[in-house]
Amino acid sequence: MAGPEYPEPADRRPLAESAALPEQAPTLRHACDPAFRHGIVVGFDGSTSSERALSYAIGMARRTGTALIIVHVANRLPATVWAGCEPPVFVDVPDHRTEVLGLELACADHLAEMSWVLVERGGDICHELEEVGREYEADAIVVGGTHGLVGRIFGSVAGRLARRAQRPVVVIP
Repeated sequence: MAGPEYPEPADRRPLAESAALPEQAPTLRHACDPAFRHGIVVGFDGSTSSERALSYAIGMARRTGTALIIVHVANRLPATVWAGCEPPVFVDVPDHRTEVLGLELACADHLAEMSWVLVERGGDICHELEEVGREYEADAIVVGGTHGLVGRIFGSVAGRLARRAQRPVVVIP
């Protein structure tokens, strides 16, 4: 065969003559469970701010009757490795905090009666939260606000996410 076979259109005209086909929905990076589609995405790293965001997201998910997608963006620390006279090589050192957070969340009483999943990602926090929101077709993204000097100088995750996200972002102080 020269290539893939395409079914003929209903009007029996060749595909080139038929009207343009509607664009297909973008493919998901990871196939997600349909039970979590249109859920609430929440960024969680174990900090006080993210715990408040998680509490608000739990209430929001209960009120709307949807599932909760908890996202932990792991710290990937570049470690420089010298190999003799060779230039340095950067190696990703995984953050094992996600496993600890998963165990804490599994034992939490306030999550016992609802559907939730913990998703680990590595990279830019804003990009990864938006990407997970797109994959799960989330109704909203909930994040905690930052109050530190670093957030004021470089811009907070919540502020950057609110400016670039394609879905509602709820920032919890």
